[in-house]
Amino acid sequence: MLKGFREFLLRGNVVDLAVAVVIGTAFVAIVTAFTESIIQPLINAVGGSDATQGLGFRVLPDNPATFVDIGNIVNAAINFVVIAAVVYFLIVVPVKRIQERRRKGEELVAPTEAELLTEIRDLLREQAAKP
Repeated sequence: MLKGFREFLLRGNVVDLAVAVVIGTAFVAIVTAFTESIIQPLINAVGGSDATQGLGFRVLPDNPATFVDIGNIVNAAINFVVIAAVVYFLIVVPVKRIQERRRKGEELVAPTEAELLTEIRDLLREQAAKP
């Protein structure tokens, strides 16, 4: 069991996965900073004159704690779409292409020695039979 675990660790998949998680986490921070610093102020500007509240409404007009922040929801949706697009185009698509290339390579399995000899024999018979 330990031998199998060691082979799993040394295969490289674990290292690739760890790198992907670290890079993904760093990328999420970049996208979050972008949407909070650039997109959120633009959404808040659409919300009205009170820039601190942003796009949304109060459930109870006299209570600021009941503010429903629609701008924050839009911001989170933009975060999700940007991150999903990057993951799809920079990870999923290239990995699919690599897997397709590997499958094509697996289909082109070299014939065995016996198959080659049989093919040569058959070709020699055909040539000998021709006048």
